[in-house]
Formats: sequence, C-alpha cells, structure tokens
Amino acid sequence: MSDIERPISNGLMDIEPEISDSKNRTSVIDVIAHDTKTGEVVLVMNEPNEWDGSDEQLLSLQERFNAYVSFLLDGEMAEAHLELVGKPTRIELRCAHMPDGRALELLGHIHDHLAFQEIRLEVVVKDTAG
Repeated sequence: MSDIERPISNGLMDIEPEISDSKNRTSVIDVIAHDTKTGEVVLVMNEPNEWDGSDEQLLSLQERFNAYVSFLLDGEMAEAHLELVGKPTRIELRCAHMPDGRALELLGHIHDHLAFQEIRLEVVVKDTAG
C-alpha cells in the first residue's frame, strides 16, 4: 500500500489510486477511486495549504476543478478506466484547513455548476482545530 492518506471508508479503493506529488498539480488528478458503498467514481483533490483568500489560490483551485471536470466529461476517464464509465461521479476536495470565506463562496459556485453536469462535490476538512 502506498503512503497516501486514506480517510475514505474501507471498501472505497478497489482500483489502484493514481497519485501526484507534483508542485504544479493543476492538470493532475490526485486520486481516482470507486466508492463501492455509493457506487460513485471519486476523484480526490487534495489541498494541503492554508487558505489565504488570494486571487492566485482561488484561480488555481478553479483551474484544478476545470481539469477534473474536463477529465470526466471529455472522455479521458473513459479511456483510462473503462470499468467506471456510466457510474455517478463525485469530486472530493480534501482540505487540511477549513476554507476561508472567499474559497467557500467559490466552492458554492463550483458546486452549483457541477450539479448541472450531475457531478457531486464534497468538501472534507481534515483538521478544523488549526
């Protein structure tokens, strides 16, 4: 097993996760998995940094979401994981810190736009005590 953090329920990872250690993670999916409990394909986006509300950070977040959605809708996921085609999807943003107001506002807009594509967005905050 790799050294990735696995806070998702046990039966989730039944395909090998694809992980990025790259500094520029804009066009890289951190983890692709199948949640056997919900039947959903889960694309995990890790955000280890503190939220600073900067335009640069928000633009980077938006670009990453664009890349994830493009991966799902433009056929790349179907090519890479034929066994997951047709399953419902969710993008899970795993944050090390609670998003600030600007980030929450952006995430609300992203959530609404994803809903039109029948993609769920879930935000998971690892540590709220910091």
